[in-house]
Amino acid sequence: MPLVLATTTPGEPEIFASVQGEGPSMGRPCTFIRLSRCNLACEWCDTAYTWHFDDDQRPHRSGMTFERRANQVTLDEADVAARVEALGQSRLVITGGEPLMQAPALAKLLELLPDHTVEIETNGTTTAPARVDIWVDQYNVSPKLAHSGNPAELALIPERLRSYSIDERAFFKFVVATPEDVAEAAELVRAHALPKKRVFLMPEGTDSETLREREKWLTQSCLEHGFRMSDRLHIHLFGDTRGT
Repeated sequence: MPLVLATTTPGEPEIFASVQGEGPSMGRPCTFIRLSRCNLACEWCDTAYTWHFDDDQRPHRSGMTFERRANQVTLDEADVAARVEALGQSRLVITGGEPLMQAPALAKLLELLPDHTVEIETNGTTTAPARVDIWVDQYNVSPKLAHSGNPAELALIPERLRSYSIDERAFFKFVVATPEDVAEAAELVRAHALPKKRVFLMPEGTDSETLREREKWLTQSCLEHGFRMSDRLHIHLFGDTRGT
């Protein structure tokens, strides 16, 4: 089955070169591929156009839904690989949506790009099959807290978190908006033995003012818990826009 991608404009797949805006690779030049569809539904999701289509009844705080045909495009793996190669970057970030929902096609794509350093951004509800995992250099795992609106039994699966906790390629990024979110993240880190040196707190927000205000108190939270802090560099540079 071919890959189903998000779009920047109708019919144009969201494949682009930029610097990584979040997490342990922040600032690195990369090619990004944004895949469509997600098995979770975060109320604050800033890429709701990858899943909140007109027929989707799951809640989102914007109240907006998106027309599927304008926001999805299907391409075969060779076409996607050629577009990635044309952008000339050695580091590839697969994001979404939830990329591991398309693992069979993703495996075929990565087989065509053997010289790339590969990051996969995932919500941590599943693990990659061997055909994908063999190509992955870094997992950016973002477990969803209660304020995402997802039931814990869907979003926080103990055996999945444990699998990532013992994989040194995996880094954990908790999106937080309040001190209560930090406390919840800290309890999850404790309960699932997530290595603190691979845990990031990142402010939820889609504008610089919100991010900066939250980072002021997040700094102290990171000092107290021994976590790292992630900014959202792309928001400061480009705003809340596609293809950046």
